[in-house]
Amino acid sequence: MTNKSLGQHWLRDRTILEEIAAQGRLGPEDTVLEIGPGPGGLTSLLLAQAGRVVSVEFDPEVARKLPGQFPGKNLEVVQGDILEYDLGKLPSGYKVVANIPYYITKKIIQNFVRAANQPEVMVLLVQQEVAQKYAAAAGDLTLQAVELQLAYDVHVSTRVPKTYFNPVPAVDSQVLVCTKIHVDKNAYVDNKSILRVARAGFASPRKKLRTTLSSGLGISRELVEASLRQIGASPDVRAQDLSVADWAKLADILAA
Repeated sequence: MTNKSLGQHWLRDRTILEEIAAQGRLGPEDTVLEIGPGPGGLTSLLLAQAGRVVSVEFDPEVARKLPGQFPGKNLEVVQGDILEYDLGKLPSGYKVVANIPYYITKKIIQNFVRAANQPEVMVLLVQQEVAQKYAAAAGDLTLQAVELQLAYDVHVSTRVPKTYFNPVPAVDSQVLVCTKIHVDKNAYVDNKSILRVARAGFASPRKKLRTTLSSGLGISRELVEASLRQIGASPDVRAQDLSVADWAKLADILAA
């Protein structure tokens, strides 16, 4: 039985579960973090491919039953809130493969991105609209997408119709695949500085950047306009219209 108050919508289609697990590119050397394992359909596939699986489950009854389904397997079940779980307990390079609760998707992704011990790969089944927002390009960017894409290469994969879940949710889902970036693409400015500028720009997304950046960063509109022209953008541009690379270039110019 699922608990709707916990955002539980369990995917039971074996083929799709196999596709999700496969995108983690798991091997016997990998430790995998799973969130909300539910009846263990995905858990069984992760255990077959990875060396170790850590499943964090909020529901005490589900957490109590899960280990008995996989005797002798390298499975650790942690009963608790994933937002409070200490990611520092996991080895460097761990991976996340999970069907995560819709209502805390933003907080979960934010936790991983801001963690000292970031996952190497995240394969997350989320609402389709949310997946596409995180993978968006210039024209549709959000601040959350900028923060994620500064740390990870991001793309959407398998779409999962809502009818494949029990109980049936209100919307379709899609797999969001994130692979950690190790090469510094922004040679002259760090991600913290880029995000400082981006946060100022996205503070009022409907306003033009000449206004939001001038106000948020305490600099003149003339300087903002000149900096935008330097990266090849119109002074009339809005925050969502810049690419992640544009934000890096703009932060670099404004830091000079």
